[in-house]
Amino acid sequence: MRSIEEHKQEIESRGVKIVAISVDPPHITKEHAAKQGYSYLFLSDEKLDVIRRYDLVHKGGAGSSDIARPAEFLIDPQGVVRWRNLTESYQVRPKGKQILEALDQAGVPATGSTDRKE
Repeated sequence: MRSIEEHKQEIESRGVKIVAISVDPPHITKEHAAKQGYSYLFLSDEKLDVIRRYDLVHKGGAGSSDIARPAEFLIDPQGVVRWRNLTESYQVRPKGKQILEALDQAGVPATGSTDRKE
């Protein structure tokens, strides 16, 4: 998630909206995002409705609680999933560079700065 924050400007320069979804309650999600310095949108999915819909439940991932496993999706304006990156472990965190590479492969051009961090 930190890597996504580090690449946020370049990702957003391609017209991409970054949204994170967490199982934590809204106040915990907000506190975590602020503490970590994340400036993109975080949503709370306490009932795992969206997380289940995308088959992202990591059963017992936080002790006895189910959580979401990390995943990234590129969804076009029509709602079609154009790319996804799934992991089996909640300990594997997404990389901003992977998202930029997927955008390159999808032919999504940058419209602003292309100052990429490695």
